[in-house]
Amino acid sequence: QVQLVESGGGLVQPGGSRRLSCAASGFVFSWYTMRWYRQAPGSGRERELVASITTRGSSSNYLDSVKGRFTASRDNAKNTVYLQMNSLKTEDTAVYYCSVDLSDIRHWGQGTQVTVSS
Repeated sequence: QVQLVESGGGLVQPGGSRRLSCAASGFVFSWYTMRWYRQAPGSGRERELVASITTRGSSSNYLDSVKGRFTASRDNAKNTVYLQMNSLKTEDTAVYYCSVDLSDIRHWGQGTQVTVSS
């Protein structure tokens, strides 16, 4: 079955960097656009799309607030997608999820917590 396993979260100081990874299995990874979402703490907060990266990694799109700071990449040989996060801000604190849409079903990983705090 489809599995997405995120890792790399943790506590980081403002201005710091973090790289998230998402290992995928159960589908042909290289065929699909991969996406990163996040959900900030607080009731009623929806998951927001942070970044997406196309099948070969040739094109990516970003949430306006992370443009120039976050970079998505992928290694199709390792079935893994990454999110490099630089110049982190307190407002980047969230649970980060990777996601893939297969046959109109959106699959999610379990998420990894990123906390930006001094």
